[in-house]
Amino acid sequence: MSRIGKKPIFIPKDVSIKIFNEEILVEGSLGSLSQKNFKEFQLNLNNNQLLIIRNKEDKKSKSLHGLYHVLIKNMIIGVTKGFQKKLELVGVGYRASFYNGEILDLNLGFSHNIMMQLPKEVKIEIQSEKGKNTILILKSNNKQLLGIIAAKIRSFRAPEPYKGKGIRYFGEEVRRKAGKSA
Repeated sequence: MSRIGKKPIFIPKDVSIKIFNEEILVEGSLGSLSQKNFKEFQLNLNNNQLLIIRNKEDKKSKSLHGLYHVLIKNMIIGVTKGFQKKLELVGVGYRASFYNGEILDLNLGFSHNIMMQLPKEVKIEIQSEKGKNTILILKSNNKQLLGIIAAKIRSFRAPEPYKGKGIRYFGEEVRRKAGKSA
């Protein structure tokens, strides 16, 4: 049984939830998000609480119960506070710039720059100070999309274990290996 799935989700005053047959729509100050409604669950909305009830007791329903609870809770947090991820560019000459509000240009030591089109839901800030690593701050109200975009950017130059160069999440520790011994 899912301990997380049985708990009610508290809904803040500035958030409105609409339940349809096919999807659930959450609207707040930072926008609106929708999620496909799973047929295995029934959603009960009372005052400022949302309760997710399983219709069946099979293995699939039990395994999805907590997941569906967390997805809806993340949608509520996203439209009220939003989410952010920080990426750090570690390496000599590694730079980032942003064009036209949607194209990220990364200079990561390759023979060419990497250009990436960002979705409209994701906003980006670039902090670069002399003598410090460049930091990319990604912000969005959709936690899933934000994680996918951050992982995609990190995959362009993942941190390597010998010198530690590459793109890493802010505060991530990279296990270092010893080089060749003479």
